[in-house]
Amino acid sequence: MSNVTLIDTHTHLDGFEARGETAAALERARAAGVGAMITIGTGSDDWAIYRGIAERYVGEVFYTVGLHPCSVGANWAEEVAQIEAFWSGTGARPVALGECGLDHFHLPKEEPARENLKAWQRCAFAAQLEIAKRKGCPLVIHSRAAFTECVAMIDASGVDWRRVVFHCFSEGVAEMGELVRRGAFGSFTGVVTYKNAESAREAMRAQGLARLMIETDAPYLTPMPHRGKPNEPAYLRLTAEYAATVLGVDYAELAETSTRTARVFFGI
Repeated sequence: MSNVTLIDTHTHLDGFEARGETAAALERARAAGVGAMITIGTGSDDWAIYRGIAERYVGEVFYTVGLHPCSVGANWAEEVAQIEAFWSGTGARPVALGECGLDHFHLPKEEPARENLKAWQRCAFAAQLEIAKRKGCPLVIHSRAAFTECVAMIDASGVDWRRVVFHCFSEGVAEMGELVRRGAFGSFTGVVTYKNAESAREAMRAQGLARLMIETDAPYLTPMPHRGKPNEPAYLRLTAEYAATVLGVDYAELAETSTRTARVFFGI
């Protein structure tokens, strides 16, 4: 096994923590060559949990704070108002703001609920973009069925595109071109191992190894051959090995390059 360790740039550890399985999951990750991970905030119910994990596993677990578009409701402003405080005080500080963005895939079909939720998502995203601009911090974007609008809102915000990553990138080459042209990044999950995901693989090739970041998005999007089972950070190894074949490089080179990119991007 290569001694170069991977970084899972996007995982969700709240389920492991609730079941008392965090230590075991981290041990399995270490054994698979995953040396660090970023557990991603989705709402006020997990932010403090993730800060606590990061404080227990210093240098191994990092965290972010953000309001996921699927967590947005009528009280979005109350949630967003709590975000900035995590950058002050004595506790571990977030390494990025996110995940935030727009998700039009999971919207209700009925009106006016559909349009109301879209409006709340836009407002919550705009407010978080303003915080990210003020803090100058990295920004983790969730975009589903809303790529063009997400890009337009980031453009309008004045956020530094070089500090933006679209997580779980599953768009095509043209969309990746829009990100690369602006200086942003796409991060890839176990989806790239799926037979029907050629567009994601093409996008990964288009971005190139030098800008690659990889993630599990655990407990979702488990790579082959474990698809259908809950995902976990240890499985990042499978995605990394597969990505190396897609990009035509050896595993050690992919691990070293993607880890360096993640460390620079997140400042860890």
